[in-house]
Amino acid sequence: MKKRPKKPCACSVKCRKIRAHPLKYSKEFRDPKVAARFLEILARANDELDRVKTLMEVCGTHTMAIHRHGLRSLLPDRIRLISGPGCPVCVTPVDFVDKAVALSRHKEIIIATFGDMVRVPGSSTSLLKEKAKGIDLRIVYSPADAVALAVRNPHRRIVFLGVGFETTAPTVAASLLEARDMGLKNYFLLCAHKTIPEAMDLLTRDPQLDIDGYLCPAHVSAVIGCRAYSHLAEDRRIPCVVTGFEPLDILQGVTMLISQILGRRAEVENQYSRFVRNEGNPKALEILHRVFEPCDVRWRGLGMIPGSGLRIREEFSAFDIEKCLAIDAEPAREPDGCRCGDVLKGKIGPKECPLFGAVCTPEEPVGACMVSNEGACAAAYRYGG
Repeated sequence: MKKRPKKPCACSVKCRKIRAHPLKYSKEFRDPKVAARFLEILARANDELDRVKTLMEVCGTHTMAIHRHGLRSLLPDRIRLISGPGCPVCVTPVDFVDKAVALSRHKEIIIATFGDMVRVPGSSTSLLKEKAKGIDLRIVYSPADAVALAVRNPHRRIVFLGVGFETTAPTVAASLLEARDMGLKNYFLLCAHKTIPEAMDLLTRDPQLDIDGYLCPAHVSAVIGCRAYSHLAEDRRIPCVVTGFEPLDILQGVTMLISQILGRRAEVENQYSRFVRNEGNPKALEILHRVFEPCDVRWRGLGMIPGSGLRIREEFSAFDIEKCLAIDAEPAREPDGCRCGDVLKGKIGPKECPLFGAVCTPEEPVGACMVSNEGACAAAYRYGG
């Protein structure tokens, strides 16, 4: 007997009807009337859920947008949205900062970095505090700026701090290719690049979290593509939706996840199809893999995650500062009382940390989650919720 196709849940049908009208202008992505329609769908779906469903976003820009627009307060009581390790600065372990500080104290070295790394506390100091003592620290807007800095300072060593996920790693890889083609001998990388899917897999297997679905990161997905999460759906049976950054993007992503949960489906869906493709960005991936290779690496709060790091291939080892210079960094030490690790895993909210808002503020951060604009603690401090 021929099987009848499974009838889609009402949540899925209504979500598709809203999606049938593509949005063209930025203000349309914040239309309160459309938001109300999504919330109405979620309110009805809420009655069909057998328990509280925990959805995790793993993107710092999602974290900030959710706090900024107060989206958590709009969701019904059986839909719980938590933040995961989506901020690359936040998950960078303290020993990396200690290494950067140790390197900065060499007179011939200029440290080049993105601005959000400057204030991240190490074991006893930060790059910003060291700058006040006289180190040569330059804030750059791209790795290409760091390469240009090396060209202008041929008698100094330029060390770029490579921090970030798959979004920034290709641009850093491209800077090493450019430096090699230019014959630069004074451009180096201190590498702490990480990859998101392996961390998501680790969190999925954590019984204390009991994650029911993921809002997958948009910027990262533009590079690695939707198919990078297929193992989570196929092997772990966890629904995934790649989601954009606007309020309606996020509400639609949540609605799509709840639709999968109610329909007992586990798929990778693409809400952010205006930018993200299934295969990602092949050119960016080719550049990334030409320069970097996978390695085991430690994440702040999550510990050692096999295959989740990117290290410089042997072919480009001349640009690896850790292979060219012995780094005498102080023993790594986490700040007393700071619960950044638990915040990054989604085990607690920022305000459950005893240091939040009292000892730890954006002006005087104790933990990395309070430093970056993409950090969960910084977002909660700025917008509440």
